[in-house]
Amino acid sequence: MFTRRKLLLFAAALPVAGAAGYGALGLREVRAAEGSFPFTLTEDEWRARLTPAQYAVLRDHATERAFTNALMGERSPLLEEDRPGTYNCAGCGQALYRSETKYDSRTGWPSFWAEIEGTVGTMEDRSFFMVRTEVHCANCGGHQGHIFNDGPQPTGLRHCINGLAMTFTPDATGIEEGHPIPA
Repeated sequence: MFTRRKLLLFAAALPVAGAAGYGALGLREVRAAEGSFPFTLTEDEWRARLTPAQYAVLRDHATERAFTNALMGERSPLLEEDRPGTYNCAGCGQALYRSETKYDSRTGWPSFWAEIEGTVGTMEDRSFFMVRTEVHCANCGGHQGHIFNDGPQPTGLRHCINGLAMTFTPDATGIEEGHPIPA
């Protein structure tokens, strides 16, 4: 039975467990994917390369607010992006997703039903008292978002990606669907 006393003890333990990064609550220190990657930088180089919000998402696993693609006063336009093109890792520039696999999941984040083969890695994420599949760039380890099993066919997957974790490169095929290629 969950008593008021247990609730108060639980609430008191949260800051301690969070500060430690681990602890009795099963929380982990949140950092970019562990392991060795082809593209590596020091933390100082990452901070110089990325905006503060991009650093928070890619290196510290922050998540922008749903339907705004905003974090720390920065905003990504990629939720509304509908031109043909490629979505790239904002950390290293590796192509991760094609526009043909993007769809409106109505979750408030850019969503894709498949990645470009071999460009992302996954790992188990046990933060926030749940088990999820985290997706990161296979080239630099930068946190992109999470993958869920409620997406459309043909994969049934939803890659729910932070807009600030990506950049967009429009296809260079000229004017398509009324969207001119920017100069």
